[in-house]
Amino acid sequence: MQASATELAQHVAEGLQRTPKTLSSMYFYDDAGSRLFQQIMELPEYYPTRAEFSIFREHGPAIAAALHPEGAGEFALVELGAGDGAKTKLLLRELLQANTEFIYAPVDISAGAMTGLVEALGRELPALRVVPVVSDYATALTQLPTRPGSKAVLFLGSNIGNFHPADRRDFLRKLAAPLAPTDRLLIGFDLQKDPRRIRAAYDDAQGVTAAFNLNLLTRLNRELGADFDLSQWEHYTDYSPLNGAVRSYLVSTCAQKVHIEALEETIDFAAWEIIHTENSYKFTLPQIEALAAEVGLRVVASFTDAAGDFADVVLAAQDE
Repeated sequence: MQASATELAQHVAEGLQRTPKTLSSMYFYDDAGSRLFQQIMELPEYYPTRAEFSIFREHGPAIAAALHPEGAGEFALVELGAGDGAKTKLLLRELLQANTEFIYAPVDISAGAMTGLVEALGRELPALRVVPVVSDYATALTQLPTRPGSKAVLFLGSNIGNFHPADRRDFLRKLAAPLAPTDRLLIGFDLQKDPRRIRAAYDDAQGVTAAFNLNLLTRLNRELGADFDLSQWEHYTDYSPLNGAVRSYLVSTCAQKVHIEALEETIDFAAWEIIHTENSYKFTLPQIEALAAEVGLRVVASFTDAAGDFADVVLAAQDE
């Protein structure tokens, strides 16, 4: 097996021994998963993408200014989890129109998504200097301190909400550690709102979110030689207003055994047993400020859409 398949096999071996059984949402994003997520972003129930688009359209010049303090010189705009870059293109156009000296370094784990992004940028923004990085976040984070000049790191689309609270703090500390005084972070946070709207965004009427979740089993069948029968699994999600957490699961609809060739193991599943696949936490603005302070960051600027559904928050290292 290739290294990536070895890592996936190790993750599955560990995750399916836990109680409850757990798999990471980072493995959603093979090429098929990335295509399905593009469809999710266009669903009527899925408000976060539209909300963040509206923020970039309305506040583009102010966001660009906040990311590149006056006198900071040339900088690298690094985007973790770039996807198709649709929202980021609005910011890239602002920077190009202002004759800002910068390079754009999109990071994505999906080679297919990266190829599509680089080709699209070449057509739409030919003056843009692009340095693509096909990598996971952990590897990309280790490379940030090696880049010359100042940098602005983007982490959009409420991806920060996918981390467990302890992992979130650890991730943000790693982002904060290499920041120079003129460096900036821009992180998208989905805000708490009507619980029914939040739940619908993760369990749409067309079933695209269900297909996205179930695609994880298809990936295990293809890459690890597993024999999951998708007709015996269902997507389920819930939302708790108490802690702001959406939790997504794959549910076994019957007692069954699944053989995973790469592990040389057969896993037993009881009827209605779950595999926990994703968390998606929602935040309040005071929670965001408190989180920033806890990990050595400060809020420089905060931009929200008109409905208050979403916030893009610019952060910097705390003053010495």
